Amino acid sequence: MEQEDARQQGMVFNIQKYSVHDGPGIRTIVFLKGCSLACRWCSNPESQSGFPELAYNAGRCLSLGKCGHCLPACPHGSIAEGSDGKPSIDRSHCTGCSLPCVQACPAQGLLAYGQPKSVDEVLRVVEQDMAFYSRSGGGLTLSGGEPLLQGSFALALLREARKRRIKTAVETCGMVAPDVVREAASCLNHVLFDLKHMDAAVHKAQTGCSNARILDNFRILADDFPEVPVLARTPVIPGVNDTPEAIAAIADFVRPFGRIRYELLPYHRLGTQKYHFLGREAPLGDAQLGKDLFRALQGVALDILGERVQIPG
Repeated sequence: MEQEDARQQGMVFNIQKYSVHDGPGIRTIVFLKGCSLACRWCSNPESQSGFPELAYNAGRCLSLGKCGHCLPACPHGSIAEGSDGKPSIDRSHCTGCSLPCVQACPAQGLLAYGQPKSVDEVLRVVEQDMAFYSRSGGGLTLSGGEPLLQGSFALALLREARKRRIKTAVETCGMVAPDVVREAASCLNHVLFDLKHMDAAVHKAQTGCSNARILDNFRILADDFPEVPVLARTPVIPGVNDTPEAIAAIADFVRPFGRIRYELLPYHRLGTQKYHFLGREAPLGDAQLGKDLFRALQGVALDILGERVQIPG
């Protein structure tokens, strides 16, 4: 099993070092592709598909007149000359292959979101910062997308990390099989669990799925794994859950689970550029969340949960 875990492969789209907001201490975040939800406010749109995706940064492109290496490199003819003299990508035709066009682009105007990596390859990068983990209480955080959707790979990563004395955490939306949640919990030092809305119909309209399984998995973690610290988090989204009633409903759900802390996360638009790179429009457009409203909603949570509410400094 140990050797099999190290060889297990999954689809990874980023490894981010020196994070301090995704679990205790200084952490390395490994982002896995694929998600069971399709949240309209997603800040990592490149995570939603479980397959490699071609991204195009027009600002870096040298233009076809000066370069043009990408056109013959595409084995499927998915790249043609656009009216602006730059590449035009037929995404319905692009198969998400090994993307040789990316290797052919000297200016990194074409990017690949997602590469297959083994557990050992990932953990060799994570292990580079072991000194920071030991001093700060940090470690590895799996994120996405929904990292537990790649169940076999995520579980192998967690088992092998624990074998190498790396503390582990996961950021999850909870929309995965309960058996995966149970097995992951046995390998985790910390869980960050998103709760987006308590109304099942609203949840389905905004994310593509009901919240029933999510809430069941939350209860499994809370009731069956009392030794695993859990931080419940709600991204506050304009027009979705930015009301006192919506936040109070989530806080009321969390309240009976006395050991679980709660945090509100303000909506941001940092993923907008990545939508453009993928040839998509950001679903929420120019929506913004006012600071005063966000503080008021934090107050709603504080009234219900008191000191269990975590407010970043």
